[in-house]
Amino acid sequence: MINGHGDDAYKYQNIRIDFSSNICAHRSHEALMAHLAAQPALLDHYPEPEAWSLEQMIAERHGIDPRNVIVTSGATEAIYLIAQTFRYRPVIPQPTFSEYADACRIVGCDEGRGEALWLCNPNNPTGEVYDQLYIDRMMAEHELVVLDQSYECYTDAHIMSPRWACRTPYSVQIHSMTKMYGVPGLRLGYITAHEHLTEQLRRYLRPWSVSALAVEAGKYLLQHDELICKPDLTEAQRLRDALQQLSGITVATTQTNFMLCRLAQGTAADLKEYLAIQHGFLIRDASNFEGLQPGHFRIAAQQPKQNDELIDAISHFTQLYA
Repeated sequence: MINGHGDDAYKYQNIRIDFSSNICAHRSHEALMAHLAAQPALLDHYPEPEAWSLEQMIAERHGIDPRNVIVTSGATEAIYLIAQTFRYRPVIPQPTFSEYADACRIVGCDEGRGEALWLCNPNNPTGEVYDQLYIDRMMAEHELVVLDQSYECYTDAHIMSPRWACRTPYSVQIHSMTKMYGVPGLRLGYITAHEHLTEQLRRYLRPWSVSALAVEAGKYLLQHDELICKPDLTEAQRLRDALQQLSGITVATTQTNFMLCRLAQGTAADLKEYLAIQHGFLIRDASNFEGLQPGHFRIAAQQPKQNDELIDAISHFTQLYA
């Protein structure tokens, strides 16, 4: 696991606005917290060894068999579980989320029987979405395609449905309730795949890996679609266009609420320190993504007024290096 993920406000004092985390902002968890607080008995017993009851609800939601669903303690546990189970040699287009390579390295995937393509879709940090034709072609060329769809609710682009993915033994999907409902502290995700694949995955599943509180929270959230995070993609595009117009900044196209930017002069580390100390803004220094440069940083759109403040602050920084 690399150092330098987003949401590291603990390193600074007086951070006012967090642009570093991809997770959809400005949401309320009061109703969920009240629901969990009303059930203290959840703490008195072990949870289900595997979260069968939540898997059943997820399966019903997607119109698939419960045998096609495995609930995990966040998407990251799903990544490590998939790497450990199949051990195929990884093919990982860069830049992307570092945990795919870390998981494959830890379990020795290079000794595997074939190739597994790992795709983050939408991709972190670029915001790119792979189209279905490309994914279909990749499934024909690799023993397995792992589709991390953690940000599937953060785009209007077409994303492969679990019902469709469960028909083929060549793809595994990862889903993140953390991202879907904006609850990163909860650690809750799930896998959907053909039964042939989930049978193999369950051999390596650790018992009681998902807490009783997380299972209950997942059940509650699935019954409250109004709590699903849906970022303002129009505002995100406005922010991207405004940053792109600044001298000394380039911004990649994105189909999500977050975007990858690059400074022509100066480093992302310098910009991060300047914004944190002078303005109370937090951004993601993206220079530690494989294949990226010292000037790369990632931001996630917030509310219009906050975005305007960020634009002004970055504009001032670039003038210092002009």
